[in-house]
Amino acid sequence: MRTALFAIAAIAIAIPCLAQPAAEPNPGTNPFFTEWTTPFGMAPFDKIEPAHFVPAFEAGIAERKKEIEAIVSNPEPATFANTVEALENGGLALSKVSEVFYTLSGADTNDELQAINRKVAPLLSSLRDDVRLNERLFARVKSVWAKRDSLGLTPEQKKLVEDGYKDFVRGGANLAPEQKQRFREVNQQLSALGIRFSDNLLKETNGYRLVVEKKADLAGLPPGVVAAAADVAKAAKLEGKWVFTLQSPSIWPFLTFAENRQLRKEILTAYTTRCDKGGETDNKELLSKIAALRAERARLLGFPTWAAFVLDDNMAKTPARVYELLDRVWKPALVVAKIDARDLAAALAADGKGDKLEPWDWRYYAEKLRKARYDLDDQELRPYFPLDRVREGAFSVANRLYGITFTERTDVPKYHPEVRTFEVKDADGSFLALYTTDYHPRPGKRGGAWCGHLRGQWVKDGKDVRPIVTNVTNFTRPAGDAPALLSLDEVETLFHEFGHGLHGMLSRVTYRSMASVPRDFVELPSQIMENWALEPEVLKGYAKNWKTGESIPDALVAKIEKSRLYGQGFATVEYTAASYLDMDWHTLTGPRVEDATAFEKASLAKIGLIPEIVPRYRSPYFQHIFGPGGGYSAGYYSYLWSEVLDADAFEAFREKGIFDKATATAFRKNILEKGGTAEAMSLYKSFRGREPSVEPLLVRRGLAPAAASTVSPTAPTPH
Repeated sequence: MRTALFAIAAIAIAIPCLAQPAAEPNPGTNPFFTEWTTPFGMAPFDKIEPAHFVPAFEAGIAERKKEIEAIVSNPEPATFANTVEALENGGLALSKVSEVFYTLSGADTNDELQAINRKVAPLLSSLRDDVRLNERLFARVKSVWAKRDSLGLTPEQKKLVEDGYKDFVRGGANLAPEQKQRFREVNQQLSALGIRFSDNLLKETNGYRLVVEKKADLAGLPPGVVAAAADVAKAAKLEGKWVFTLQSPSIWPFLTFAENRQLRKEILTAYTTRCDKGGETDNKELLSKIAALRAERARLLGFPTWAAFVLDDNMAKTPARVYELLDRVWKPALVVAKIDARDLAAALAADGKGDKLEPWDWRYYAEKLRKARYDLDDQELRPYFPLDRVREGAFSVANRLYGITFTERTDVPKYHPEVRTFEVKDADGSFLALYTTDYHPRPGKRGGAWCGHLRGQWVKDGKDVRPIVTNVTNFTRPAGDAPALLSLDEVETLFHEFGHGLHGMLSRVTYRSMASVPRDFVELPSQIMENWALEPEVLKGYAKNWKTGESIPDALVAKIEKSRLYGQGFATVEYTAASYLDMDWHTLTGPRVEDATAFEKASLAKIGLIPEIVPRYRSPYFQHIFGPGGGYSAGYYSYLWSEVLDADAFEAFREKGIFDKATATAFRKNILEKGGTAEAMSLYKSFRGREPSVEPLLVRRGLAPAAASTVSPTAPTPH
């Protein structure tokens, strides 16, 4: 969801254990109250303590309120400069502390930070409402908006005015006084509930471990997976045993390779029942309240549902268009998944392990069939994907496309020893950005992978402020004497997040708000990068055996290409099922759902999800949509929508050559540099010369033949 004029990072992780607040520091020693003289202006993490955050937030909030008062008290008539631009360019002190705090809250949290998050979240929510519901401020913004066509504004300035006005309206500025009061109450409740949801999820995810005591129970697991489990056990003071967790590098290899069916059932059940077992960490009541409050908030603003409110600001525009796209993909994908399920059930029966395929069997037998059909398995590939080489492969692609270079810097402060920092320069040698990576899981890091920033790009007092971009993931750790060896999925994830990073690094906007883009457009720069990851000429450049240095053999590259469509039924169905679930929760119009489990079952039954596949996220742990801020609420479909764009866009590269300079320059100038300075479809058409077609996506996923009756090859979807 786009935000304009007033933006504060909104993702935080917390746990229910309240820590005692530390003593308030001397303001003179608080790093947030001083100018940072570190290399590149990086936050001085070695000097920042948890006790510094609350005073810095409070000071930033106070400063923001003074700025707002100065704008509304200005006796001069409202102009672009004294109102819109003044509002946009303020809040620097608050941004300074927010960017650091929310980076740490996601990637390296602790009890003190979690307690601080609970304290500052309602303060920030109140400030947002204080700005958006300020009648005098809105009157000035509205005055500029009304005469925007006659002010001689640049296209970016005009877009800033239009987005800003819309942001106020969507923030409740047009509500009656009694409605504004209720609007504030709803926002406060949503802020608190989202944090509690994440508190519970982090606690349950970190609280589970599968302890294996018998070596026989490790049958089928690759040596690297076993070594990693032994390392986890050793860290937990369980020497001589093996520990598996719900972190991605642990659970998914276990489900893929472990022969012990009962243990596969145990760990997957633990994963899929997180926050769904009753007790203080159960999230079902919380998420039902969140969905109901969002629906109420949308109705206050004149929208029938939360999805209608969210999508009005996205490319999709309406829930009907999202459901249309999901239906187009779901029907052929489900056909493929059912065929795969029959094949896997036959393999299970042949193994003598039972007569009914279960969710904990799917990955195991899918991997066996992949190896049988294509003579390819994950462990054959991993030695060619040492983490550092894969990262350098992504850097090389960016260099060939855009001429940019990456040089590691060890003199820059960092928030954790595992963080690595790179100076990014343009082809002409000018400084572009600072880029940090943080690749491995740990208890203080939330799950998944994401891109953020410690400083956004904009123009301040005529000077281009270049960004500090962060990439955070949860990749396989090094084990034994081997470096971190990535799975094929992790390779694609690294390229994906790096694509987000490029979007930030290459940004060329004047105003901070203009760097934001609609939720269903933001995945285009990331998903298109995945295409290069497995292109043969790219693979041969970076995929080298960590022991011998030998490039990945042509025969193995050919196997990857031949197996490209394998498993697409499962991958598409599990993702799309979660997207339907998200949309169903956020198209509610009635009273609060009392039985979240029954609602979820009905939602999945309606689309005919087969029982052998669990949605990628079930409601009680669907962090994307129910966590703080709910950034992907009524927006989880965005990955698919953006994939339509990325599949179509990559065809432009295929037509001219995947490293064609003219095409790369057009993509950089029209997409990566532009942020939200124009409507997303306008930007895309400037690059491609037309609206996108859904057909390349269906072909890529192996769904086109089955979808021929419902999808027109020239259908301009989405638009």
